[in-house]
Amino acid sequence: MDYQETRFPSTASTDRFYGELTAFQAFRSITDASRYRPLPPDWIVGVTDIIHSTDAIADGRYKAVNTAGAAVLAAITNALPDIHFPFVFNGDGASFALPGRHLEVARDVLARTAAWVDDTLGLNLRTATIPVSEIRTNGFDVRVARFAPSQHVSYAMFDGGGLAWADSMLKQGRFCIARAASGSTIDLSGLTCPFAPVHARRGVILSIIAVPTEGGQDFATLVADLLTLLEGSEAGGRPLPETGPTPAWTGGGLDGAIARGNSRFGPLEQISAVVRSAIAQMAHLVGMSISGIHSTQFQRELVQNSDFRKFDDGLRMTVDCTLATADTVEERLAAARQAGTCHFGTHRQPVANVTCFVPSATRSDHMHFVDGAAGGYAAAAANLKRDISQNRAT
Repeated sequence: MDYQETRFPSTASTDRFYGELTAFQAFRSITDASRYRPLPPDWIVGVTDIIHSTDAIADGRYKAVNTAGAAVLAAITNALPDIHFPFVFNGDGASFALPGRHLEVARDVLARTAAWVDDTLGLNLRTATIPVSEIRTNGFDVRVARFAPSQHVSYAMFDGGGLAWADSMLKQGRFCIARAASGSTIDLSGLTCPFAPVHARRGVILSIIAVPTEGGQDFATLVADLLTLLEGSEAGGRPLPETGPTPAWTGGGLDGAIARGNSRFGPLEQISAVVRSAIAQMAHLVGMSISGIHSTQFQRELVQNSDFRKFDDGLRMTVDCTLATADTVEERLAAARQAGTCHFGTHRQPVANVTCFVPSATRSDHMHFVDGAAGGYAAAAANLKRDISQNRAT
């Protein structure tokens, strides 16, 4: 059952546009076109990605890649704390939309985030902003809906092809933003990587990206079929155990790096970031409460709030499933590709990674982004690109 009846804003061009969209709770509603609303014409879209992310992941730097993608969302959120805006985490980057009047803020934050990613993580973050009007001029649209995995948080779902087109422009070097000077800082408050890798409990962590072909039919039927298959498995394929992931002793090696680039952190805060990670590990082991935060409650909310499935012009999922289920998923995707319904890319790995945005540990609206920890969405996207190229060559 949905939390409320669906309603849309009466004034589409205000900052309240996204916040006034009522969320739906059933994930399979992502293919219901009536759930989506076009972005106001005066809005902008921001797109980012890590250049050569698959190489970085192959070198074991998956946590750094995921941190760079989540840093974009943390930095924009902290720069515009009063704006409820739609976004999507893509593993090696992120996309978002904002009212156009915030363009200069967005461009400044993206430029400084790119500098921080380069200086601190040694990765090349590519960023761009594109007017929604430009996207529509080129024959695409950006429509958005809100999916609520729990009563505490919601995540944006996108369709209309506009986000995919914007991403293709980014990769072509169009609309790109020059990075800021070295040493630039940003407000990354709330961004944290406190958990150890989550090992598959059912067999394999499967990363899935499936996109509809141009003019293809029955993509909604394919999505429904895949969801039915996965929801029929234990815990619906959710990659996090019911008790939540295990905290890492040193914040996954990145909380200190995040603190060093945070404009609101001084030297003492940088040291305490690592200390807090060790304390969190001990609290998790004994189930104790620290500073009013009870580990058990936080972990339960973490699992409920986790972002392991999404729709942004295509289906993206990171699931824990049996090898037999993974085989069946890939067989059905291959059959759909043969029928002209979709293109797809998948990737199998033994572990998942969790990157967190926790604005306040005493509230329940903390967000947790899940990706495969040995290739993940980046590897699935590379396989998707290969699938599309091979199809065009035949």
